Amino acid sequence: MKITHRRIRIREYSLPVSIGFYEVEKQRPQRVLIDIDLRLAPLTKAIPDDVQATVNYDLVHKAIPGLVAGRHFNLQETLCHELLALCAGLDGVTGARVWVRKPDIYTDCESAGYEAEIDLGA
Repeated sequence: MKITHRRIRIREYSLPVSIGFYEVEKQRPQRVLIDIDLRLAPLTKAIPDDVQATVNYDLVHKAIPGLVAGRHFNLQETLCHELLALCAGLDGVTGARVWVRKPDIYTDCESAGYEAEIDLGA
């Protein structure tokens, strides 16, 4: 059996981030939601039931707090692109999509954010 499309997803990872270019946004961290979608290489044969045989999403989950700690991002775009670079460095990842958004920025909509995608080839 050939499996042609595989993905690992992290949805609505919520954490405080120092982000924004307005002075009021620089005063304290804001809650940011992050979605990450990793595309994996197709499979032509069964893989063993072992974490070493796939991409461990724990690596991404644990790296995010370290990426944002102790720094300020003026733009959601910058944060998103750095998250994409993190994903691109994982073995077995052929592409990634990251969506970063601020859910508390406006009272009349769910969130405001930025999304970007990379294709690393097969």
